[in-house]
Amino acid sequence: MPEMRDGAWYIISIAAQKAEVHEQTLRHYERLGLIAPARKGESPHSPRLYSDKDIERVLHIRSLMRDLGVNLAGVEAILRMKDHMEQMQEEMKHQLEEMRIQHANETRRLKEIIERLQGTPDVFSPEEGE
Repeated sequence: MPEMRDGAWYIISIAAQKAEVHEQTLRHYERLGLIAPARKGESPHSPRLYSDKDIERVLHIRSLMRDLGVNLAGVEAILRMKDHMEQMQEEMKHQLEEMRIQHANETRRLKEIIERLQGTPDVFSPEEGE
């Protein structure tokens, strides 16, 4: 079951009202793989639970179909590309964070080297009195 800390979860009747579609439309979108609501239990007959993100996705589907005249096959392709782009963005964010950490560690290491070098006598400078 999804964790309640992840936001609000709605049963199908409430989700359908919020998305302004019929419950059968939500089931149809699920069969097509356009949405993937959570299940309350392990059984495929367990009640579906829809998140705010699921509802936003249904509203986006409706907008694509109504406002742009996109058919369900087109919606599927658009959503697949959108999902892929979002996944790539998340991977890029993760890589950027790793690079920031590496940069901070390298900067810290170099500062420590500089501090140690500044504390050692200069062996290359001429001795006094030479």
